Amino acid sequence: MEVILRDHVENLGRRGDVVKVADGYARNYLLPRKLALLATPANKKVVERQRKIADTHEAAERSGAEALAVQLSTLEIVLSRRVGEHEALYGSVTSADIAEVLAAKGFETDKRKIQLAEPLKAIGEFTVPVKLHRDVVAQLTVKVTPLADAPEA
Repeated sequence: MEVILRDHVENLGRRGDVVKVADGYARNYLLPRKLALLATPANKKVVERQRKIADTHEAAERSGAEALAVQLSTLEIVLSRRVGEHEALYGSVTSADIAEVLAAKGFETDKRKIQLAEPLKAIGEFTVPVKLHRDVVAQLTVKVTPLADAPEA
């Protein structure tokens, strides 16, 4: 079955592409989720008009994401955590923790866009990718330091 993609589908194609997919995949996944339309001549004309509008929006989004990526790449986030023996963290630093610190600094970022393979469980400096746009990934520097204990009297 030939369909026209209305949105970007991972491992299949971009918005506006005419792709050939299995009937069941189109009927049960793409069409109900409004990710695709049947490839008829009338639908092709409609999608072509929408594609021109979408391309201008996409260019604006991408330029905004690139500007934000430059700002984030110069930023260094410092998180302090309690540590035990051998400099092992009691907890871990997750993408939610990083998103919270970014929000405090004025960068509203969804925690799902912070691509942390697994939580940070050691002290040190780490480079964390943040996916701002489909084609734009910023490299954020996260520094995990030991929490300074209260001075003894």
